[in-house]
Amino acid sequence: MVPATDRLSQVGTRSEAQIHSEGCFARVIEQQTAKLPSDLWLWASLGSMGASLYFQYQGRRNEALFVGQWAAPLLLLGVYNKLVKIAGSDRIQR
Repeated sequence: MVPATDRLSQVGTRSEAQIHSEGCFARVIEQQTAKLPSDLWLWASLGSMGASLYFQYQGRRNEALFVGQWAAPLLLLGVYNKLVKIAGSDRIQR
């Protein structure tokens, strides 16, 4: 952990974005996910719910539950995608 006095001296010379910047791996992921349209995650989520409903009507309960559980993670990826586009690590590099 960095002592408080060191953090205060850093704040004076660097912006908050630079102090709290992402690592190399996160930056690469953000660059790739920012290329995808935000609608993709919403439609994928709705598609998983539709597929789940189809499996449920077919009597394939296990498949319906498995595919239906994809909706929430897909929506979370959509939120992450939007946050990356608005305030990702690329705000420092521009």
